[in-house]
Parts: sequence; C-alpha cells; structure tokens
Amino acid sequence: MSRESTAGGQLHGGLILVVEDDPLILEFLCEILQEEGYVVQAQTSADAASEYLQSHAPEVGMLLTDITMPGTLNGADLANLFGDRWPDKPIMIMSGFETPATSGVRHNVSFIKKPWAVGQLLDCVDGALKSRRPL
Repeated sequence: MSRESTAGGQLHGGLILVVEDDPLILEFLCEILQEEGYVVQAQTSADAASEYLQSHAPEVGMLLTDITMPGTLNGADLANLFGDRWPDKPIMIMSGFETPATSGVRHNVSFIKKPWAVGQLLDCVDGALKSRRPL
C-alpha cells in the first residue's frame, strides 16, 4: 500500500493513477513522479485501471492516462468514466497520436503531446492538480 506524500505540498488527497500500456514509459513516468514526491499507482491498461478504481477510488486524487491502449476501454473511455464519476478530480491525458477532442473525451482535461520533456510533464501534472475543484 502506498502512503500519501505531501512532499513540497504537491499532493493532497490522493495518489496519481498512471495508465500506460508501454511498460518502459510507465516505469519512467512513475519514477519521475515519485522522485518529485508524488504517490503513484501504475496500471498497464484502461481496463485494469477501471477495475482498480472500483475498490480504490477514494485514494485516487488524479488520473494520468495515455489514450491509445489495447483492451475493451481506451484512455478516452477511462477519462470519461473517471470524469463522470468524480468530476472534482483532475484528469491529465497524454498521446502522440490523438487529442482529447479527437478521441471523444467529454471532460476538461490537461493534455500533453508525446514525446514530452520531463519538465513539460511535471508542469502539466502541477497545472492539472492546481485545477482541481474544491469539494
């Protein structure tokens, strides 16, 4: 079980659910975020992330997902499910091929195009977390 971090005051109220089907990118993303003091939970598909949310949703403070993934759900489907169910929690989407608009995302999200630089990624995560609406 991950413990919640408040390093630098960066994360309050939950972990970042990171969803990416490429294991190398997923590992790199998680390492970058953990080095900055974020608590992360990695999932390799939108289907697995959806299952994880069924029993761990209260722990999740933000969704960070790729769009294009194999399985029943893709990242856009997951973002819509997440946004419908938890509209106060921020969503960040990354993709090298699509945008939230072209993939059918219905919610306001932060978006970063792949390939990204580490600084761009961290700025986008920080911006997404700051956009979180108070309860």
